[in-house]
This record gives sequence, structure tokens and C-alpha cells, in this order.
Amino acid sequence: MTLATPTPYNPKPMRYIAFLLLLLVPAMGVQAQDVLIPMDTRQSNHLKAYGVAYWVLQQGVNIDWLLNYRGGSFLMQSFPALEQELAIRGVYFEKVSGAQAATIISEVESDATNTAVVRLEKEPRIAVYAPQQTLPWDDAVLLALTYAEVPYEMIYDDAIMNGELSKYDWVHLHHEDFTGQFGKFIQYRNMPWYIEQQREAEKAARRHGYRKASELKLAVAQTIKQYVAQGGFLFAMCSGTDTFDIALAAHSTDIVPTDYDGDPINQDALDNLDYTNTFAFTDFTPTFNPLEYEHSNIDAGAPPPQLRNPAVDFFTLFEFSAKWDPVPTMLTQNHVATVKGFVGQTTSFRKQFVKPNVVIMAEAPGRDEVKYLHGSFGEGTFTFYAGHDPEDYQHYVNDPPTDLNLHKNSPGYRLILNNILFPAAKKKKQKT
Repeated sequence: MTLATPTPYNPKPMRYIAFLLLLLVPAMGVQAQDVLIPMDTRQSNHLKAYGVAYWVLQQGVNIDWLLNYRGGSFLMQSFPALEQELAIRGVYFEKVSGAQAATIISEVESDATNTAVVRLEKEPRIAVYAPQQTLPWDDAVLLALTYAEVPYEMIYDDAIMNGELSKYDWVHLHHEDFTGQFGKFIQYRNMPWYIEQQREAEKAARRHGYRKASELKLAVAQTIKQYVAQGGFLFAMCSGTDTFDIALAAHSTDIVPTDYDGDPINQDALDNLDYTNTFAFTDFTPTFNPLEYEHSNIDAGAPPPQLRNPAVDFFTLFEFSAKWDPVPTMLTQNHVATVKGFVGQTTSFRKQFVKPNVVIMAEAPGRDEVKYLHGSFGEGTFTFYAGHDPEDYQHYVNDPPTDLNLHKNSPGYRLILNNILFPAAKKKKQKT
């Protein structure tokens, strides 16, 4: 069809054509339709970015987590409030057209790259297992969740024993002592806070029909284990990692010194340990010295922190196949491969005590030290991350809180926040 040239000049057809072009612009993909939150070194606030991702899921909008693409970036459909939320939280983002988004997805899904797309569909319900008097800066996970503005609920022994775990998708174990030795802080036994902690633990034990705190803690650990078997996601740091397994291994014996529970250790305690009952560790030996600030030989960071040099203390993240091993890939997303070390009551795990079916995700090179591991049990999973605070190398009781405004791009804290989005991932059929 041929259009005749208007003579003399008439501006109306030109205005009509311009109007048609405006209508065609969205279809041509010129206007931005999606939002990309890069998680590489370009990102201004990595930790807040996780909070935005969680908030987007709360709005009923799905997210594509682009594993190994620009540090594990997030791609989502734009909506009116999103850009405002990103700006308020100080998170860097890029607008991309539908065509650009399709190109990114195609590139990430290509068999030629170690990248993959994981769809996040629904925000997980989060619980932190900790005493109610716990302050946010007492625990790195509480700090991370609070700073990232991710909602959570606090639960403790009564809630666990009353069957409330089923309300949550993801549970973090505050640096708890599941052996019933009150954190082995016996040097503080005359301090008011220690006396109160012991009194409350013993009252809770009696409330649930147990003779002493160690028996209640074992029951709590067994209940959490069942929660994981039924599909729950468990995360723990510091002493919440190894004491959980120590308690499970000692389910049929007494490993608690008289100083803590008033009765002696079972003489055959070592012979009665049941390593088949544990999640991550095997063949370890509990510490029976009540004055030793250590629970077992699982901890590879047993030398005093003053003998460790923070300038050379670091660990490296393993690289996994994004398409074949998406779970450990999700949990190790970061903008760096090497992360500075940090100590705790449990600083790291000796590799010789890690069960062979457990996935090691980070370790200290040249040393027998595992920092970060993951495994499956029943329908659920567990992830253990050693150390106390990724941005406080040597944390002491009553130390001031870590200010995450000074650590917006912390690689160590990113590992924590990977875990809170992991349960939101749509399950894919395993490749064969």
C-alpha cells in the first residue's frame, strides 16, 4: 500500500505517526519493564538488597535469582513502589527492558556458563531460637535480619516443646549450648545474668517434666531434628552448631560434669555416644573439663584468639556447578571468593569429624578448618556456619554492637542472608 505525499504540508499526519510510535515504544522494549539488582562490586548495599528481595516476595512478586551472574543478582518485574523502596534503602539497581531481561536470562541459562536461574516464589517464615532477653547484637543473624529489615519471630524452649516449630520455614539457632552446660561460662557463675540464666533453664526443665536442663535441651534438639526431617530449614552459627550434634550423640548417656548439673558424668559416656544420631559430625570427643571453654574437639579454632592473626585469617568459598548443584551455589553467592575469618566459641570445624555426606562449602586453605557446611536430613536441610560475628573478629561479652552501616557490603554477612532466601526457591527436578 502506497501513501500519497500530502501537498501542501499538513502537520496532522506527522502527529498521527508520532502518536503511533509512542504506542509502539513499550512493545519495542524501549521502556524499562524489569529491575535488576546487581550483587557484584557495583552494589552500594549488599545487605539491604536481601531485605528488598524479601520485601518483593511479600508483595506477591516472584524473583529470578541469577546464580553466579554479577555476584548472584536479582531480576524482577517492576512495579510502582519498587523503585521507591530501593531508593529509600540505598540499594543500587538497574532498569532493564523486557528484551534486555530476556537476553540476560538466556545468557544465564546457557550451557556454556556456570550460571543458573532459580525462581524465588514466596517469602519464608523466619524464627530465631533464642531467649527473649537476647539483644540483637548478641547474635550475627539477629543483626543481619534487623539491618536488612527482614521480619522474624523469637522462639525458645517453651515454644519448641509446645509444637510451634511447624509455623516456620526457617529456624536459626542462636549460639545456644544444647549440652545443658550454660555455655561453659562457669567463670561467671556468680554474675547475676549467669545465675538468672541457670535458674530459668532449670525452671523450664521442670515445667516440661525433666529433672535438669540438659535433659530439656536434648528434647529440644530432638524436636528440632524432627522439624528438619519433615522439611524444615535449619541454620546455626558458633556453639549452636557443634553442641546441637553433641547433644544428639549423647542422647543415651550423661556427658555433663557435676559442676553444671549436680551429678557426675557417666563412666561409659564415650562408649555410649551415638554418632548415627547426629547431622554433621562423627567420631568426635566431648570435653569433660568443666573449666575448659570448649565443648569438644570438633572446633579446629581451639587455640586462643590472641594466637591467631586476623591479618592472615581468612577462608575461601568453594565454587559449585550452578546447574547441577544449585543449593550450595545459592548458599555461597558472593561478590568475592575469599572472606576474612572471625572467631567464636566454635571458630571452625575439623574436617576429619565432618561426615562424608555433608557438603563443605568453605574452608581455610592449608589448614584443617571447615568454616561453612550444608547437608540434608529427611525432607529438610541444615547449614552450619562457624564463628560468632563476621565483622567483629574477636567478640567478647558486653562488647559494643557491630554497626552494619559500616559493613554494608560484608561478604561474611552475605553468607548468612543467602540462607534466608534459600527456602523461597522453587524446587526443581534433579538433573540426571
